[in-house]
Amino acid sequence: MRPAIPYVVAALLFGTGVYGVLRRRNAVLVLMAVELMLNAVNLLLVTADAAPLHRALGHPAPGADGAAPLPLTGQVFTLFVIVIAAAEVGVGLAIVLQLYRLRGTVTVDDVRLDTHTPDAGPQGIVTAPARIGSGPEMKPTAPGTGPTAPGTAPGAGR
Repeated sequence: MRPAIPYVVAALLFGTGVYGVLRRRNAVLVLMAVELMLNAVNLLLVTADAAPLHRALGHPAPGADGAAPLPLTGQVFTLFVIVIAAAEVGVGLAIVLQLYRLRGTVTVDDVRLDTHTPDAGPQGIVTAPARIGSGPEMKPTAPGTGPTAPGTAPGAGR
């Protein structure tokens, strides 16, 4: 087996993943690009394990003169990477869902990491008009305070 072709494919996959992480604005697409990079590493690990390293390490070929085969460390590391990737997807999607609940968008550029914003809900819910026929008519108040029923003042009854 010639390991040059899988090495080149792994390098192209990893480069595509890096480009996706640096250029994408959608958080879901950034997670997909990270998964692409992890799959490139998996391909690299399996290819490196399957490459004929016996002569380079000075070991006789497996099966010749009772020589034992080298351990399959590439496949073992690949399994660990797959487990870590599955955990990363679970945590990453939970963060993306929470971001969508808080901001109403999953655009990475809108995320402020230097300030804390309270949980005000998606902005479309606060500014949306009330539905007709769904109970007492609601009038929207100042942004961020939510709608109030007619004849009641915000903060009344406290």
